[in-house]
Amino acid sequence: MAAVRVHSSIQSSLCILSHPLYSTSRHLKTRLHFPRPLFSSPSFSSGRALFYSCRADNFKGSEREVSDSFVLTTPLYYVNAPPHMGSAYTTIAADAIARFQRLSGKKVIFITGTDEHGEKIATAAAACGSSPSEHCDVISQAYKTLWQDLDIAYDKFIRTTNPKHEAIVKEFYSRVLANGDIYRADYEGLYCINCEEYKDEKELLENNCCPMHLKPCVLRKEDNYFFALSKYQKLLEETLTQNPDFVQPSFRLNEVQSWIKSGLRDFSISRASVDWGIPVPNDNKQTIYVWFDALLGYISALSEDNEQPNLQSAVSSGWPASLHLIGKDILRFHAVYWPAMLLSAGLSLPKMVFGHGFLTKDGMKMGKSLGNTLEPNDLVQRFGSDAVRYFFLREVEFGNDGDYSEDRFINIVNAHLANTIGNLLNRTLGLLKKNCQSTLAVDSTLAAEGNAFKDTVDKLVEKAKFQYENLSLSSACEAVLEIGNAGNLYIDERAPWSLFKQGGAASEAAAKDLVIILEAMRIIAIALSPVTPRLSLRIYEQLGYTKEQFNATTWSETEWGGLKSGQVMAQPKPVFARIEIEAEGGDGGEAAKKVVKKKEKIPHTQGVAQA
Repeated sequence: MAAVRVHSSIQSSLCILSHPLYSTSRHLKTRLHFPRPLFSSPSFSSGRALFYSCRADNFKGSEREVSDSFVLTTPLYYVNAPPHMGSAYTTIAADAIARFQRLSGKKVIFITGTDEHGEKIATAAAACGSSPSEHCDVISQAYKTLWQDLDIAYDKFIRTTNPKHEAIVKEFYSRVLANGDIYRADYEGLYCINCEEYKDEKELLENNCCPMHLKPCVLRKEDNYFFALSKYQKLLEETLTQNPDFVQPSFRLNEVQSWIKSGLRDFSISRASVDWGIPVPNDNKQTIYVWFDALLGYISALSEDNEQPNLQSAVSSGWPASLHLIGKDILRFHAVYWPAMLLSAGLSLPKMVFGHGFLTKDGMKMGKSLGNTLEPNDLVQRFGSDAVRYFFLREVEFGNDGDYSEDRFINIVNAHLANTIGNLLNRTLGLLKKNCQSTLAVDSTLAAEGNAFKDTVDKLVEKAKFQYENLSLSSACEAVLEIGNAGNLYIDERAPWSLFKQGGAASEAAAKDLVIILEAMRIIAIALSPVTPRLSLRIYEQLGYTKEQFNATTWSETEWGGLKSGQVMAQPKPVFARIEIEAEGGDGGEAAKKVVKKKEKIPHTQGVAQA
């Protein structure tokens, strides 16, 4: 990347050699401030948010460092096309984390939204015969509809075409400009339209193809504004060294450190050839680069709708973010560009950037050309949101790449949700109805006195909590499932159906056994609710609770002892429909598969937060 001609149109004193952005003395005056760590688990114990003193006096006291708050974000999804399974996966994971943090008593602000500016958007709109604004409205609504179908309980949905966002982007740009970190220059290089980014030749494939989109980059020359990223190389290196938990998983940190050590170069933050965007404050012939625009959505989302949008009020409403959850393909923007931009504006860095892996289907990369795309809307309609959420969070080790296979999907969901959890609840309630008139004979605390099963459940609950705190969502699911496995083993060994037939003390022991299993089911419902909110609600209702009682639960209620003597359980009915495969006859060829639910689909009643 080469800026070959510098202009004097921003500040008359600007020149390459004397400009402050090239002065090493500025680094010596930098002051670092590390607020209290957010995460309570050991792996996050050293987590720190970096604060840069430059212009910080303008924000003194405005940034919120409150131990009971948790602000997390998904990327703002690009609206050049409808939502796909990759964006759904990120958002499902973010929702599970948000739900756990709410259970833990945190004041959660869960931010998602859509990135709606740039050349690709205008091109996609033109291809559909609509205006960019109309196109953005349609695709943004498609995201909201899918999030509702997937039980995504977000708190803020920001669109970058929102006027309050534009106002905050312009104010942020002006702050960075006033700090001497924006200059104007000619630029010529290879540009990937799909990435909306200039590329270095050394990172391209044969014929200058983008390694991500496998399409040739085009040679483009423009007169643009640049952000002085190189000025922050030393400070970013120090940040990552002192706070290694800033980028997770740890192997992603290695990638980021490698990028920085190879040398950071200033990047273009405006486009002269793109009309669909936010105008540059000091030059309406150019629009702000889509990433410099969209990243600010994490802050503009915090601005209240009923107030005049400005940077300070937005920051005071929740910044810095506790967690940015992203796909690994946009790690550079979030772990290099974004921190440098924030430092320039005198704002705290987010506490953590977590880059997860990609999804494949049947071991192959997904793509329209291969005809193997995975449509989230189709999955939800066929299997329900609980099944989709559980499979991807349980079967994909969070942070790594993961694979989808329909056969494995059905086998896992049936084995874990329908059999291990659903069948255990159903047969226990059936025995309670037959032998105890659906009424608990004793308190769950009394029933479990001296019983090793309770100790097993307690340990697994602590394990699940630890894994949730460490963003190990698959391991958290596994720990909760182990409670179900232990419950099935316990009831099979105790055989209460036989004890009831013996009468007397044996019958009393059997009644206690049922209370013990149902208490374990109550705990499962709470502990798995971040992942399967609908299923957990149905379990809770089967145990005689109301929806309002379920919505008011906290993680502290996973402590043994919730069920009391005399509580009446609901009539037993399956809480999760087993997925069956039926063969449809063909014309002499291989029989086609048809997925059906064994039981009628249970209506969805749980609400979703709207922006």
